[in-house]
Amino acid sequence: MSNSTTEPVQPLSTEQLSATTLLRFATAGSVDDGKSTLVGRLLHDSKSVLTDQLEAVERVSASRGAEAPDLALLTDGLRAEREQGITIDVAYRYFATARRRFILADTPGHVQYTRNMVTGASTADLAVVLVDARNGVIEQTRRHAAVAALLRVPHVVLAVNKMDLVSYEESVFARIAEEFTAYASELGVPEITAIPISALAGDNVVEPSSNMDWYGGPTVLEHLETVPVSHDLTSCHARLPVQYVIRPQTAEHPDYRGYAGQIAAGTFRVGESVTVLPSGRTSKVAGIDLLGTAVDVAWTPQSITLLLEDDIDISRGDLIVPSGDVPKATQDIEATVCHVADTALAVGQRVLLKHTTRTVKAIVKEIPSRLTLDDLSQHPEPGQLVANDIGRVLVRTAEPLALDAYADSRRTGSFLLIDPADGTTLAAGMVGAAFAAPTDAPAEAEAPADEAGWDF
Repeated sequence: MSNSTTEPVQPLSTEQLSATTLLRFATAGSVDDGKSTLVGRLLHDSKSVLTDQLEAVERVSASRGAEAPDLALLTDGLRAEREQGITIDVAYRYFATARRRFILADTPGHVQYTRNMVTGASTADLAVVLVDARNGVIEQTRRHAAVAALLRVPHVVLAVNKMDLVSYEESVFARIAEEFTAYASELGVPEITAIPISALAGDNVVEPSSNMDWYGGPTVLEHLETVPVSHDLTSCHARLPVQYVIRPQTAEHPDYRGYAGQIAAGTFRVGESVTVLPSGRTSKVAGIDLLGTAVDVAWTPQSITLLLEDDIDISRGDLIVPSGDVPKATQDIEATVCHVADTALAVGQRVLLKHTTRTVKAIVKEIPSRLTLDDLSQHPEPGQLVANDIGRVLVRTAEPLALDAYADSRRTGSFLLIDPADGTTLAAGMVGAAFAAPTDAPAEAEAPADEAGWDF
């Protein structure tokens, strides 16, 4: 067991931080798999816990009669989580080592909180799926793997926890790793790494375990520090959603007109021919301003101001793309959605669809199927989706949208469905196929006329 005290955190210098890469990762596990303990152990043993935080955990643990600090309390921040000993909300933690910076999303594993896991894993480069070594791969484990595959998480770590309770047996770990790897591979997960650990004792979390000398792979932290975070900008579809049009109209900048936004994908260069959607007008990049400095090239996820050679009518919600890589605009969108609202999403429902910085009116035309993540079975024509459901939808928008497939771009291939009455987020959508080829779109029914602008 590791010591219960920790050294004061030594923050990394600006030079060190600038030299490290950023890894976003999410954790998921079934009830009592020890996920929060793993996260707490990872933060504690990597010297990422402040002294006052550890003292607070020690006080709460002592009040419960525990002999050692309950490291799960470092992440279970809600009162209900601490009282019930479970994770409900997504807890984000930011920490860094000398080799890499991390944003950790500790997500709940319960079926009724699937929407929370989808939220936490949607931007993750890696997912850590915990399994209790005594129970092996169960239905919730398969569901977590399916969510990771659905969200196109490129790296998955299988952390087989509580190895101390199975006497650190190699055969137990090998059997679980083989079963999970076979299942996740069928879902299309590109890379799977299995690591035997004991979060409570600290085995193979930050330091190698002397109890499992048969294991020669990396610890959890070592893998997190070394897993490749590849951003091949040359192969990405360059996309700049316009957030704001900058026109100072001052004596110093009387004719300045810049289009500000965060590059969603790819790279932009001065002199490059670009097309503005949905108008289809073309121009060339005359300049790029980055943090007040003119640059020749910019890439995702930088926030920039783009200047064009021609004066074009551009406003918030427009999309600037290279003229040689223009996405096809469409009003009919087939996608997989995770329903996150407490109210149901039904066929014929009028919604707002938000894609990058553009929001348009839309109607849910069809809900062809609902997906059961436990066994990946399809339930045809459910009629509606309720909270935590994942299903296929056909949505028709009032205006054409330029979307990419989610498999090609997680940023420009995703969208939100919003309740136009109160602004509540109803569902998060991913354009294109989920696990199998998309079904044929059914013939469109005649839409009733509507004076409020929903007739499209």
